[in-house]
Amino acid sequence: MAIEILMPALSPTMEEGTLAKWLVKEGDTVASGDLLAEIETDKATMEFEAVDDGIVGKILVAEGSEGVKVNTAIAVLLEDGESMDDASAAAPKAETKAQDDAAAKAPAPAIAPAPSAPTAPQAKGDRVFASPLARRIAADKGLDLGSISGSGPRGRIVKADVEGASAAPKTASAGSSTAATTGPPPAVNPGTIEAMYQDRIFEAVPLDGMRKTIAARLTEAKQTIPHFYLRRDIKLDNLLAFRSQINKQLEPRGVKLSINDFIIKACALALQQVPDANAVWAGDRVLKMQASDVAVAVAIEGGLFTPVLQDADTKSLSTLSAQMKDMATRARDRKLAPHEYQGGSFAISNLGMMGIENFDAVINPPHGAILAVGSGVKKPVVDGDQISVATVMSVTLSVDHRVIDGALGAELLGAIVDNLENPMGMLA
Repeated sequence: MAIEILMPALSPTMEEGTLAKWLVKEGDTVASGDLLAEIETDKATMEFEAVDDGIVGKILVAEGSEGVKVNTAIAVLLEDGESMDDASAAAPKAETKAQDDAAAKAPAPAIAPAPSAPTAPQAKGDRVFASPLARRIAADKGLDLGSISGSGPRGRIVKADVEGASAAPKTASAGSSTAATTGPPPAVNPGTIEAMYQDRIFEAVPLDGMRKTIAARLTEAKQTIPHFYLRRDIKLDNLLAFRSQINKQLEPRGVKLSINDFIIKACALALQQVPDANAVWAGDRVLKMQASDVAVAVAIEGGLFTPVLQDADTKSLSTLSAQMKDMATRARDRKLAPHEYQGGSFAISNLGMMGIENFDAVINPPHGAILAVGSGVKKPVVDGDQISVATVMSVTLSVDHRVIDGALGAELLGAIVDNLENPMGMLA
């Protein structure tokens, strides 16, 4: 029977996407692993592969369609032995049959409880077969398709099945709805805000997927993570002199290290020096990581990425520099794969190159901490009984108190400072 191809969740935060381009057309034969489409997620444009073998019988979502919800049917794949003529009519016929069945069953309400009895889900492997209309109705009513017995061809769940199973789930759905209504009201009413500026000229800019995700995740972070902040000044003169010297030696290789490369290395080593701080929050437990996987915020048009440099403590400065440049370039082109910006236990946000002297960064869950880096500024400093001028960089460590306590956070920040003020030690 025909298999529905569903809009995939290509990242943990993806709720909907844009079907940017179809790489197949109706009638094409595809094998598992073949590319089907290009899909724009909240973070990147990614290629979507076929899971099953078969023939593309019908494309249900047009190329360029925006706001396609995850798990929405986007195409129908025919199994071996089904013809193209059957493919073009399969979906409508199945739905028509379901509607006819529903009409035939309508006068006999006594049999309605039958579908709600516990039955084995009609699934092949872990997949539950259901028509697009049945999926929409089930989603609206909060039904679990895996617990519903399908009356369609080969056990496919159709409209009549989910309508018949509506009685029991409605109670749970009503409870959920009631619980939702008792929560806090929306913080912002767009209509109310716009009404305040009705006599002013403005442009309303709709939120794209990335901006929606950033808004949701950072709101969650500030509402649910108990942040506290630790601040230190770092004297950069030794680092600047060391960087100048090493860059001269690396010049024939075309390598030029940035201050940010040293900061990444310093943080990665500090996580090894203070291993209890190399941790993430996992709801009912803390995960203590072994490797130093450091995320670095990269600003792009309309938002930001945080590529993760895995095993940063074991890599040379030149390797970290090359990898960071490559990932930053691909981040700006939205070409990073999910595994390249997921994970990590620690993040760095550097606004120093933009003239910002200090700021507080928001932790990117589930990370345990994030380091906000300001610009290096020449300042008078007291050295013993002498006052001298030094280049000083202000940093702020935002810490998740559920993962890292104050003394442990101070120890981690102290290790970062020591690494940067004594840069030659990072090469040992």
